Amino acid sequence: MTTTATFRVTGMHCGSCSLLIDDVLEDLPGVHRTRTSVKDGRSVVELDLAKSGPADVIAAITSVGYQAEQIA
Repeated sequence: MTTTATFRVTGMHCGSCSLLIDDVLEDLPGVHRTRTSVKDGRSVVELDLAKSGPADVIAAITSVGYQAEQIA
C-alpha cells in the first residue's frame, strides 16, 4: 500500500540540507518519491508501507543529524 506522509524537519539551514535528507530517504526500501523543503521545514514522502513506515523515515532523517516528526 502506497501512501504519502508529511514530516516536520528541524535543523535544516540550506538547500544542501534538503538534498542530503532526500538522498538518505531515497535509499529506504519502498520510498518512491521525496520532496524536502528548507523554506517549509517539511519533507513529503511517498512510500510503500509494506517496505518502510513513518518510523523508518524519522530514523533516516535523524541519522543525518536532523529532527523529524510526522504531521500528516
